[in-house]
Amino acid sequence: MGPANWTAVTEIVLVGIPTTPELGVFLFLLFLSAYMVTVLGNLLIIMLICLDYRLHSPMYFFLSHFSFSEILTTTCVVPRMLANFLSETKSVSFHECFTQLCFYFLFGSTEFIFFAIMSYDRYVAICQPLRYPTILTRSLCAQLVTIAWFGSFFLILPSILLRTRLPYCGPNIIDHFFCDSAPFLHLACADVTFIELLDFIVSLVLLISSLAMTIISYVCVISTILKIPSGKGRKKAFSTCASHFTVVSMGYGISIFVYVQPTQKRSLQLNKILFVLSSVVTPLLNPFIFSLRNETMKRALSESLGRVQSFTKDLRVIPVMNSNPCRSWS
Repeated sequence: MGPANWTAVTEIVLVGIPTTPELGVFLFLLFLSAYMVTVLGNLLIIMLICLDYRLHSPMYFFLSHFSFSEILTTTCVVPRMLANFLSETKSVSFHECFTQLCFYFLFGSTEFIFFAIMSYDRYVAICQPLRYPTILTRSLCAQLVTIAWFGSFFLILPSILLRTRLPYCGPNIIDHFFCDSAPFLHLACADVTFIELLDFIVSLVLLISSLAMTIISYVCVISTILKIPSGKGRKKAFSTCASHFTVVSMGYGISIFVYVQPTQKRSLQLNKILFVLSSVVTPLLNPFIFSLRNETMKRALSESLGRVQSFTKDLRVIPVMNSNPCRSWS
């Protein structure tokens, strides 16, 4: 097709799962529930970290930013997916689709940088506990968080700029729940080999480098823990790392399989399943993993709930001194 015959794509149809109206309503309610639990659970973690002085440490500071990035990543894709479950056309504008793609990979990349940062935090805390306050100072923590948020932006920026220069002539159908990188890229009426290679390199640099740092940190952590003579001490040390290690395993396992490949043509049905796992199921489980496997978080949550109940009881027993407040002015 020559340039003169190109028709610019202005609207994109997200096929997702072909459903009946009844199934669409069921899936809408199912994923809406998962989305609400994800957002509320991560917001609860952030609030506890902000309000409880025992959680004012680098470990929980990084966890609060990670929880915030989880909320943003999920919010990039799930609301549109929910709308499509109830829509007959399942269409979005080209610009909305492109914006969703950009923000999804921006916030998703940020999460992997936080994985590496949080593993380094556990390394310092367990392998060099006496130097922990002097190494992870408030200034260094702020710098690491800044690197996570802005580093991911500059990492994906070249690929995004190259995509803006491509001509998109369709077809305008993406067989997915959201505007994923590979199917969106193949709407272009141009050779996208270089951009695919660039995406592969960026994914490789981000995932493999952050994974390597995480593995090295945890090898040092595990070797240090095994040297602890007390069984109780080993158990306590392992418990502080178990939550992070569980989340890291799920996050890297799915993302490396999906994105670290030279060519991005693979089973669309498999991509959909992995997308649901990485963007819905994993963020849904993370608040429970971090709160239920962490004794400090559980105590902070329990005490906060106790204070709320006590405050509610106090409100109930406050005597009504004057049933008509305006009477005092007469």
